[in-house]
Amino acid sequence: KQGWWETCCAKLDPTASSDQRLANRNPVPINCTVPLQSMASLLKFSAGLRAYSRGHQLLFRRTKVSNAAEFRAALVNVPPTEVTTLDSGLRVASEDSGSQTATVGLWIDAGSRYENDNNNGVAHFLEHMAFKGTAKRSQTDLELEVENMGAHLNAYTSREQTVFYAKCLSKDVPKAVEILSDIIQNSKLGEAEIERERGVILREMQEVESNLQEVVFDHLHATAYQGTPLGNTILGPTKNIQSIGKSDLQQYIDAHYKAPRIVLAAAGGVRHGDLVRLAEQSLGKVSSSVDGKAAALAACRFTGSEVRVRDDSLPLAHVAIAVEGCGWTDQDNVPLMVANTLIGAWDRSQGGGANNASKLAVASATDGLCHSFQSFNTCYKDTGLWGIYFVCDPLKCEDMLFNVQNEWMRLCTMVTEGEVERAKNLLKTNMLLQLDGTTPICEDIGRQMLCYNRRIPLPELEQRIDSVTAQNVRDVAMKYIFDRCPAVAAVGPVENLPDYVRIRSSMYWTRL
Repeated sequence: KQGWWETCCAKLDPTASSDQRLANRNPVPINCTVPLQSMASLLKFSAGLRAYSRGHQLLFRRTKVSNAAEFRAALVNVPPTEVTTLDSGLRVASEDSGSQTATVGLWIDAGSRYENDNNNGVAHFLEHMAFKGTAKRSQTDLELEVENMGAHLNAYTSREQTVFYAKCLSKDVPKAVEILSDIIQNSKLGEAEIERERGVILREMQEVESNLQEVVFDHLHATAYQGTPLGNTILGPTKNIQSIGKSDLQQYIDAHYKAPRIVLAAAGGVRHGDLVRLAEQSLGKVSSSVDGKAAALAACRFTGSEVRVRDDSLPLAHVAIAVEGCGWTDQDNVPLMVANTLIGAWDRSQGGGANNASKLAVASATDGLCHSFQSFNTCYKDTGLWGIYFVCDPLKCEDMLFNVQNEWMRLCTMVTEGEVERAKNLLKTNMLLQLDGTTPICEDIGRQMLCYNRRIPLPELEQRIDSVTAQNVRDVAMKYIFDRCPAVAAVGPVENLPDYVRIRSSMYWTRL
């Protein structure tokens, strides 16, 4: 005979046998009547269970609010970025975190976009000449001084900016600022050093040719912005490198290295007041006048077009496709960043594609469409490139491109609030993770000062991202992607890549 507890459980058990369920329909035998003491215990148990559940719900709710409050507090407690503009127009911006190390650098509003066909490559050439000695220091003295501090001195050139920066101990910031100011004001530009660096740059160009991703993006800029300075490469053509001389370098310095175009940025253990005094001492003599030698920034014209470099000796096809995006200050920039995050990135080596939030990543993983892909949103002052770069097997080019354009059309028409919410969270996480360390923070300060003339506070940036809705994403996708002429660049065995007319016809759906 069953006890009262077994009988109750059998009635609730859907897996019980038919005989068991039939027996459970009968009244409970008299000898199985539930004792009053047991019923009282059961009522006490259920009441305690409800109280326990309510307590845990309240506890979990309090924990969730607490975590959100801590996250907000963490954003608010980020050290503020202080900005001072000197009388010459040079801007000083810093974030003091009180650490033992610091990164300090000079961000100059000058890059390959400010060149022409005759001097294309001069900005990058100047970057190489920066550490080859000044009027006060020989190359050996400069290198020894930096090594004795235990510092790291570096520089890079982009299409719109030239950057010189140093990573050092906080106590060595004054010396680092003095060295950087000496480099941009008093570079020796000796003929012997120029000839030596000419050979170095030519070898660097050969190395870049082996990096197919850089090659594809250079081709993408060349076809998208053909006939404009933004279509030029950063390194410049070989004929220019072989002919650039001291006069070309000095002319570029005189035209672009002006105080209103320079930002002194620092992050780490550096006090803003001390940095301003260092700037006045070391950079006070930088010319603030604009003498007309620097040509006005010409508007860039986007052209939907393609360039294909077929090379069947390569094992994989490298393809980039992009539409014209927006500039840094455009209000559509943040929704386009969310849309870019929705497409996402994936690599075959990372695995987990079947559980990825990106539908393109799921398709790539399950169907073997590609080896990797990376969505990008490259911004400039007044324009940008929004698109995707992927690497795939030669016979998969058509399938991969079909899935890419199909996902773009889905962005224009069917993206959901849940997908947008996940993308916003991922975007915020990635942006915060990129600001880990003094060097990324210093780079962020310098870049934003040149782009926005201020650094956007993290709480404001978070609010902008949170305000994006699925409708905003659909609107910007319709504006920038739907029925737009793309720019396409492909290198490798790309015979299976559809022709441009077919690619263009897949940029819209006839029925929505």
